Amino acid sequence: MSCEHLSVAAEPETSPGEECMGCREEGRTDWVHLRLCLSCGYVGCCDSSPRRHATAHYTATTHPVMRSFERGESWRWCFVDEALG
Repeated sequence: MSCEHLSVAAEPETSPGEECMGCREEGRTDWVHLRLCLSCGYVGCCDSSPRRHATAHYTATTHPVMRSFERGESWRWCFVDEALG
């Protein structure tokens, strides 16, 4: 299956921090891995983290694609099509 969202997603123009923005707002530091929204640059924690801020961000905004924000990883995930790229 082809995913148009993955093919058109570009890196955001903002320079995100190196921590989950949702966890930071809550005063927490217990995330597992970070994800970067390619629509707006929001950095959220993965679904293996207690708060799952990356998925919560998608649910709130419908921004379709995020990528791993871990060193050495460049894979992307489309929430709409549930596709890895």
